[in-house]
Amino acid sequence: MRRALIAALAAGFAAAVFVTAAQQAIVVPLILKAEEFEEAAAKAAPSQAAPAQAVQQSGGAQAPAHPHEDEGWKPGEGVERIAYTALANLGLSVGFALLLVAAISLSGRDVDWKRGLVWGAAGFAVFALAPALGLPPELPGAASADLVARQAWWLGTAAATAAGLAFLVFGRGWQWKALGVAALAVPHAIGAPHLAAHEAGALPQDLVTGFVVLSLVVTGLFWAVLGAVSGAVYARAR
Repeated sequence: MRRALIAALAAGFAAAVFVTAAQQAIVVPLILKAEEFEEAAAKAAPSQAAPAQAVQQSGGAQAPAHPHEDEGWKPGEGVERIAYTALANLGLSVGFALLLVAAISLSGRDVDWKRGLVWGAAGFAVFALAPALGLPPELPGAASADLVARQAWWLGTAAATAAGLAFLVFGRGWQWKALGVAALAVPHAIGAPHLAAHEAGALPQDLVTGFVVLSLVVTGLFWAVLGAVSGAVYARAR
């Protein structure tokens, strides 16, 4: 347990530092652009709804405008936002590292930083690549299907992918291999929940595509760091 905790904490810290820096340099500029589109759409909505709100009530008075809804607390721009992002990344990284080190420990196989990269690639496939085939990363302001339905599909896809890879790698006999292929295919045969085509968001397609590609690249590198550091520290820790 001590060995696993040391490896997970070291890998989680290293991956959190890396992914926070990569997000600020590569991904955040795209998010800020998307937020500009989202804010512009929010400002345009009241002006479009104004004619409907100007209906005369009895006595000739106009209906009062609805007050702005409280959007709740959010961190300030700049250092505060980066700090909260880094803190969230640290918690997420340590959590994923614990899962990764637990899988390495349960496998009973020797590991070093090179084999850790393979484990990291498996984590990327389970938690990022396979779900992204149906539900790619989304920018703020993008139109989305029901949240609960998307979360259920994501969780089911991650679980099925993990099981499928385990059957393919550790299973003996063609029956296990076939079961592994089936587990990988089932979530995509069911299909992810999506909105109808006419409900798609208004964000520029090049912005959406760029965000998906760069997000997956950063996530892939994140899992490479997580796997390599987990394997190296787990092999040395006693």
